[in-house]
Amino acid sequence: MSASGGVLRAASWLTRAGGDEPPVTIPRDPAREAARRELSKAAYHENDPSWFMRALNKFWEWVDDLFSAASGAAPGGTLGLFVIVLGVIGVAAAFWWRLGTPRRSPASAAPLFDDRPRSAAEHRAAAEAHAAQGHWNQAVQERMRALVRALEERALLDPRPGRTAHEAAAEASRPLPGHADRLRTAAHDFDDVTYGGRTATPETYQRLTALDTEVERTTPSLTAPGAPR
Repeated sequence: MSASGGVLRAASWLTRAGGDEPPVTIPRDPAREAARRELSKAAYHENDPSWFMRALNKFWEWVDDLFSAASGAAPGGTLGLFVIVLGVIGVAAAFWWRLGTPRRSPASAAPLFDDRPRSAAEHRAAAEAHAAQGHWNQAVQERMRALVRALEERALLDPRPGRTAHEAAAEASRPLPGHADRLRTAAHDFDDVTYGGRTATPETYQRLTALDTEVERTTPSLTAPGAPR
């Protein structure tokens, strides 16, 4: 049943004509209420669009209005808007290429070592095995553990299972001041690949391997504040 038919039907109830009798009229407000009740019946809304379709239509109307306004404001109309959009995409792509995947800070400072203690030699062997298979994240992790374990074995660091990579770098910088910057960089690399979602590269591993080798051959500065004696 159509809405117009409902209005006519409602109107027929509101007026009455019979023979020569004049039509009976009722006040405006009751007439409006009677029409509203009649048109609210489900029979008049069987073919109405669903709430989802109504919301979708409203959304597309909003998108159309938005692009119409933007194309009217942009120089050259629609073509100008298209050029602006391409420019924004190009700038975003350039930033992504230049900066890479955004670095995420570690959610927490987790311990450097797991529960099972291993020697520096074991960590180095594990690192080399991962590197041979191209597993650079694991190779970097094991090489950093080897570096710190070697310092513990040389009594340059006190063995401490819960130590983090940054704590190890800060403590090792005291007896090894000439390597302080590279130790901090190594700790950053370890955290980036372990907790920050970054992917290590062969260069990252080679840099850490070179640092491990140099530290192993370096005579510590035992006069530095806080160095083991």
